[in-house]
Amino acid sequence: MDFVRPVEAIVPGVQGRVLTVLAETTAELNPQLAGVSQAQASRLLPDLVALGVVERREVPPASLFRLVPEHVASQALLTLVRSTDTVLDEMGRMAGALPHPPVSVIVFGSFARREADADSDIDAVVVRPAEVGEDDDAWSASLEAWQRELRRLTGNSVEVLEVSAREAATRLAGRAQVWADIRRDGRVVHGLSLDELRVVRSG
Repeated sequence: MDFVRPVEAIVPGVQGRVLTVLAETTAELNPQLAGVSQAQASRLLPDLVALGVVERREVPPASLFRLVPEHVASQALLTLVRSTDTVLDEMGRMAGALPHPPVSVIVFGSFARREADADSDIDAVVVRPAEVGEDDDAWSASLEAWQRELRRLTGNSVEVLEVSAREAATRLAGRAQVWADIRRDGRVVHGLSLDELRVVRSG
């Protein structure tokens, strides 16, 4: 999935750009929409008004347009616009439902920065529970199933960096670039926060 331009990924071309602009704001807009010429918008908007997806209000000499959020098609568009947040929420929910939930799941990289396109991986740190050994087959199988479910949810590959809580604390205090990126951009979707993980030194 292209999470930078999710509406345009499903509705390509000028129509997708117009719908993106309308779906990303609750304000009324004139036909001169960002990234779309007034001529293009003026051709498309009357059709969207006729469908009931967009409403028009006359403010002479201009016309203002606004997405109708109650419309069934608008709800689908708004879901697409919010797709990154939906995936983050679902990642956390699915992690919490594992037979042995992780201590923490931290999303980092392009997805955490909201820069993930169709070719981007979703990168996540998964902190293994203390009672689960590094070579626990059942844990590995459940984590692989979690990755597969996320791939089906998004269409993007999911890359997992698996560590224990003690390893996470040590690496968060270190200088490796990947952990500097995690400290800067990491989004915790389940379990302990970064600050809480930093103080895990024993146990």
